[in-house]
Amino acid sequence: MRLKGKRIVITGGSKGLGRALAIRFAEEGGRVAICSRTFDELNRVALELAVHGHPPLFAACDIADAEQLGRFSELVLSEFGSVDVLVNNASLLGPRIEIADWTQAAWQRVIDVNVNGLFAVTRAFLPSMIRQRSGSIINVGSSVGKRGRARWGAYAVSKFALEGFTQTLAEEVRKLGIRVNSVNPGALDTDMRHAAYPDEDRSRLKKPAEITDVFVFLAGDESRSTTGEYLDAQEYLRTKKEIA
Repeated sequence: MRLKGKRIVITGGSKGLGRALAIRFAEEGGRVAICSRTFDELNRVALELAVHGHPPLFAACDIADAEQLGRFSELVLSEFGSVDVLVNNASLLGPRIEIADWTQAAWQRVIDVNVNGLFAVTRAFLPSMIRQRSGSIINVGSSVGKRGRARWGAYAVSKFALEGFTQTLAEEVRKLGIRVNSVNPGALDTDMRHAAYPDEDRSRLKKPAEITDVFVFLAGDESRSTTGEYLDAQEYLRTKKEIA
């Protein structure tokens, strides 16, 4: 088990990629804490993990809400003491419309979750990593955070911000034994992807569980020299298969 004993927090952990990571990390021996906005979905994941002997910590939490995030971080830190791995996975897509058609409220909501929430969650758990002088922060990015495309609006802007946040923080904490990287999961069979491309054939897409290897690599000690990097999860998977 490559992550035995590691204390791991995953935001947006109730479905899609977050759920797949919670299951994989638990299977690799990690102690997992998950949050999302919907309690019923979280509870289903928690029961699923518990059946296999890996009951996680979990709490409903909108990461853009300071009070809810405070309660979640207090729960995690009181139980775990510290955090070894943080996966900033939670995000909102927002409407697929041209920027000229966005309302201020809709734009602000996406930025509040995807950018300000990213900062707030990291700020909540980073001090424990600084105290122990070790840790891995994995930010879930997107290809539209590297090259903008029409009708991706605040989501694309937020993912560009995520890359800047990743690189800046990586430089700040490099000497403290903490690494910070981003991962582009690529096209996956998730509800968010379906909302973006409602007419797409979902059967042609990879399942989230298929691309978790790169996250295990970044969460584990194998990646101790990797920081400030952008990794493509599906390219990582293809490279592994070619080597094998």
